[in-house]
Amino acid sequence: MTVASLFFYLFSVVLVGAAFMVISARNPVHAVLFLILAFFNAAGLFLLLGAEFLAMILVIVYVGAVAVLFLFVVMMLDVDFTELKQGFLQYLPIGGLIGILLFIELVMVLGAWTIAPEIVRVVDAPVIAGIENTEAIGRLMYTKYVYLFQAAGMVLLVAMIGAIVLTLHHKPNVKRQNISDQVARDPKTAVELKDIKPGQGV
Repeated sequence: MTVASLFFYLFSVVLVGAAFMVISARNPVHAVLFLILAFFNAAGLFLLLGAEFLAMILVIVYVGAVAVLFLFVVMMLDVDFTELKQGFLQYLPIGGLIGILLFIELVMVLGAWTIAPEIVRVVDAPVIAGIENTEAIGRLMYTKYVYLFQAAGMVLLVAMIGAIVLTLHHKPNVKRQNISDQVARDPKTAVELKDIKPGQGV
């Protein structure tokens, strides 16, 4: 067994174990920490495949931003998960039925899945010699798949705006800034001159 195979099995076993602990951990903080461990091992698998850019993005974006954000939100909100799990048993039958159907579909897909012998010779985007992996991904993303890349960005932008609109609630007794009223204000009404006589206060 080579060193690459040893690291492949090591990363794979830890990744599967961490993913299982994400969905089975009772403490949400522990679940997020196991998710970070799963991301690191997935980045190790990407490094073994020679996709160092994807490994770097997985660590920087998902571990450094998304998973840490999940951790901060879970710790700051202090959600009572025991209250959320009170109605779990009443949804268990339909959830189990959906899980069984998904498992049957996965078995049917994997059972009928075969690799065609000629698929190895079919190369959609040939590798250009003399350039780095990151440069090759950038050329492919911003030339052939530029419209799909922009569409994915628009979907994420709409999702972000929708989440802000759904969660933003204005408090009724809070003074807020009105830019249009400030711009349209007349200097005569904005400034009031007081004639203060000597010895008198304002």
